[in-house]
Amino acid sequence: MKKPDVTEQVPARLGFRMPAEWETHEATWLAWPRRRSDWPGKTAPIPWVFGEIVRKIVPGEKIRILVRSADHEKGSRRVLVSIGVMPREGTPRIEMMKIPTDRAWARDFGPIFIRREEPKRELAVAGFRFNAWARYPDWRLDTRAAKRIARALKRAYYPVRRGGKDVVLEGGSIDVNGRGSLLTTEECLLDKDVQVRNPCLDRRDLEAIMKDYLGVSNVLWLGRGIAGDDTHGHVDDICRFVSPGAVVLCSERDPSDANYRALEENRERLEGYRLEDGSRIQTVLLPMPAPLFMNGQRLPASYANFYISNAAVLVPTFNDPSDRRALGILAELFPDRTVVGIHAVDLVWGLGTLHCLTQQEPSEQPETLNPVSGGR
Repeated sequence: MKKPDVTEQVPARLGFRMPAEWETHEATWLAWPRRRSDWPGKTAPIPWVFGEIVRKIVPGEKIRILVRSADHEKGSRRVLVSIGVMPREGTPRIEMMKIPTDRAWARDFGPIFIRREEPKRELAVAGFRFNAWARYPDWRLDTRAAKRIARALKRAYYPVRRGGKDVVLEGGSIDVNGRGSLLTTEECLLDKDVQVRNPCLDRRDLEAIMKDYLGVSNVLWLGRGIAGDDTHGHVDDICRFVSPGAVVLCSERDPSDANYRALEENRERLEGYRLEDGSRIQTVLLPMPAPLFMNGQRLPASYANFYISNAAVLVPTFNDPSDRRALGILAELFPDRTVVGIHAVDLVWGLGTLHCLTQQEPSEQPETLNPVSGGR
């Protein structure tokens, strides 16, 4: 099999950019769960939640599932056959790929796809390094997954380096509108004391890297993430683009809650920011569920961790009175897609939910969906 073109060129200069999540996908990537320690005491229901994720996504696009071994693949197939999304003989809509990973959080270690339109529409992979959020020891298989996927798809792979070192960045730490603006947080990427990803890089360095490798021109820095987030501030738990000009931002009503001050500060920052074209950002407030705990530990439950697929927007729900409100807000913002809730009380015990588990592969074909989803 032909290996990808591994090149030191700067992809933005070649016309590449990171598409917005609502742009048409070729596929969604998942890494099938296997480690009991990721969901201690709650391992049994997790594959069935993955099955439900597949069931909602597969009507609109392919699903590519990373598995570790033949036995691991059999286990995933057993679940998918049981819930009726895969016939026993298989389906071209669901593809199993034997690329071993350490854990299941495909958003963060999986490939960040970039695309250019000319001279022909072409996909490539921006090759950031993954180090388990500078927190856990198990990452060596995960950090090789993106390059292996690029090789399997025969895509160019652009390793991201500065000063002779690989640059660490997780997919959940950024969100883009596909037009030039990118959201991230200072807590995740700039903190020099806790979970430090790139100790030798400052704000200016990181902005230059994101411009060179993701094709953005406007980096919007929020402050802190939510309580319970073991990634130390991923933006996909607090604020997401829902159209080129609009975001949803999590909002906490209780001033005594640990998230109140940080989310209010982020709202104030957004009010002062402008998009790549100089326009103001339209901000829609998304409620937070009531605090969720397990064994005394606050969990990072957030409706902002939704995933935009071709057919549906999948939203984590938490048996909370705010579930219906959050689903209603997102249904108004994505009128061209079905907005569905996925029960995530068990899932969030792994300290992440739907967006953390998924990674989109953009299509090389012309858009078949409305590229300007949402907005009010």
